[in-house]
Amino acid sequence: MTEIAVLTPAADDGTYGPHWPVVLERLSEALALTGVSTRPMAWPDHARDASTLTGFPLVLPLLAWGYHQRHALWLEATGTWAGAGVRLANPAGVLTWNSDKTYLRRLDAAGVAVPATLWADGVTDRDVDAAFDRFGTDTLIVKPTVSGGAWKTLKIARGEALVDAPAGAAMIQPFLPDLATAGELSMLFFGGRLSHAVLKRAAPGDFRIQSQFGGRYEAVAHPPAGALALAEQVLATIEEDLLYARIDVVEHEGRWLLMEAELIEPDFYLGEAPDRGRMFADAVRARLAAGG
Repeated sequence: MTEIAVLTPAADDGTYGPHWPVVLERLSEALALTGVSTRPMAWPDHARDASTLTGFPLVLPLLAWGYHQRHALWLEATGTWAGAGVRLANPAGVLTWNSDKTYLRRLDAAGVAVPATLWADGVTDRDVDAAFDRFGTDTLIVKPTVSGGAWKTLKIARGEALVDAPAGAAMIQPFLPDLATAGELSMLFFGGRLSHAVLKRAAPGDFRIQSQFGGRYEAVAHPPAGALALAEQVLATIEEDLLYARIDVVEHEGRWLLMEAELIEPDFYLGEAPDRGRMFADAVRARLAAGG
């Protein structure tokens, strides 16, 4: 067996501690089919010293949950790993820029369709009022540019007070009703090839599609052509060599829009598509054969 490392939260992390071992077990079962074993490594323990990680032929950050809550340390860590030559997949550079949602601005400038967005450094009532007027909507979504799992995400109706607004850099977007009704489509790519797609819908009365908020997921046999074309455009625009990618899109007024390109620690939704783990494992084995 070839042993690789999988980055995880800190050992004493009470938020994610009960959950990531279950996901690791699912990933490990798939990887074992191709002769690969895993060793969990808490990423904060190696943020400033990469000597242990350099001993692995491949390091996957797939369970580095909570990096957005320790973002300064995460940026230090990715710099440390890049400087030490840690064989990361996805690459350290991707782990850096993909941790801040301002990457959507660059993709937008490159011609990728994304939701209309107002970028703010510290959200104020004036920013919110300007967004209502600019977007011609009565409901907004406000979230930090560094976030995950709907962390500190707000839904605000016109006339409501701005309460608990995220500090620092944030993004304001019009609420897309299609997200609550039709749902968000996630497409998983391994080694540059489409593996599977999953449709995610929010629970009745909620706008968040994450499972911890009652989101419901189901596998989709074939993603719509327009959605797939957008995902492939996103991947073609990103120059780095990606082992894996999850492209999240939503259809709004007949047009597919990119919500996020998840390139750090995306859920692969193997619970909804258990047979797809083998395709990921094959991509890992191919990467190992190519030298990491």
